[in-house]
Amino acid sequence: MTTLKVHNIESAPEGSKPLLENSQKSFGMIPGLHGVLAASPKILEAYQTLHQLFTETSFNEEELTVVWQTINVEHACHYCVPAHTGIAKMMKVDDTITEALRNETPLADAKLEALRTMTLTIVRNRGNVTQEDLDAFYAAGYGEQQVLEIILGLSQKVISNYTNHIAHTPVDEPFKKFEWSK
Repeated sequence: MTTLKVHNIESAPEGSKPLLENSQKSFGMIPGLHGVLAASPKILEAYQTLHQLFTETSFNEEELTVVWQTINVEHACHYCVPAHTGIAKMMKVDDTITEALRNETPLADAKLEALRTMTLTIVRNRGNVTQEDLDAFYAAGYGEQQVLEIILGLSQKVISNYTNHIAHTPVDEPFKKFEWSK
C-alpha cells in the first residue's frame, strides 16, 4: 500500500504553511487531504483555488453536491465521499439526495438527475460527449456554462480523488460516521 505524509503546519514546506493556516481558520482543523497536498505548495494552492472557484459557479448547494459526489463515487474515493457527505449536511442539502448519490441511484428531481447524468458522461467518456448528451442536458434547463462548470468541478476532484487513492488519506474524525466504500 502506498502512503504519503500528512503534513501539519510545522512539518509542511514553507510555501504551504500559510495555506494550511487558512485551512485551519476555515475548517477549524487541517483536513487530511490538505495535509497531504501540502507536500507541494502549488498543488495545495491549486486545489484551494479550484474549490473556491467551483463554489462561486452558477450551481446552488444541491447542484454542487451532485457534481462533487457523482465524481467522488465514480472515482471510488474513500476520503471524499464521507467528507462531502458531511459538507452536504453543513450546506443543508436534503439527505435523500446525498444517499442517492452515495448509492448510485437516480435522483428524484429530473433536473438534478440530468446534472448527475451529464457529470457521469463527462467523467466516463473523458469529455467525449455527443450532441444528444448535450441536448438532453440543455433540455433539463442547463446550458454551455454549466457544461464548463462541471469540468471545473472535475478538475478539483481529480486532484483530491487521485491524491487520496495514492496517499490512502485517513478520513477526518468529523466525517468517520459517514464512511463509505463502493
